[in-house]
Amino acid sequence: MKKEVSCGAVTFDEDGKVLIIKHLKGHIDIPKGHIEGNETKEETAIREVKEETNIDIEIDNSIKPTMITYSPKDGVIKDVYFFVAKALTHDTKPQEEEVSHAYFVDPKEALNLLTFDNAKDVLKYALNEKCISIN
Repeated sequence: MKKEVSCGAVTFDEDGKVLIIKHLKGHIDIPKGHIEGNETKEETAIREVKEETNIDIEIDNSIKPTMITYSPKDGVIKDVYFFVAKALTHDTKPQEEEVSHAYFVDPKEALNLLTFDNAKDVLKYALNEKCISIN
């Protein structure tokens, strides 16, 4: 079994909207990607959000990252660490090679749009840690 590690960030703007992406393959997710070289998990999350969306972020170190594990394909197990972050910029530009859209949406809308249940769980964790209610 091959082990992979990726990192990403649930990113909120100043209005409490959350950053999501639509991949060229059609699924909607939270920005994330593989660790490169000697990067830390935080550095990977910051780079991946920037690469996929053009948004600069600042990690909220008062909130512990959460992790999900899944198998993206046969013979591979993947751990993904998600940080909670705030957007420092707001003009999105999707990464042409992977992403068709990058946008900020209301958290309740994001929960409806996210394709995978584990991504929804990650967003719920971030909302709970930030004491944001979506009722």
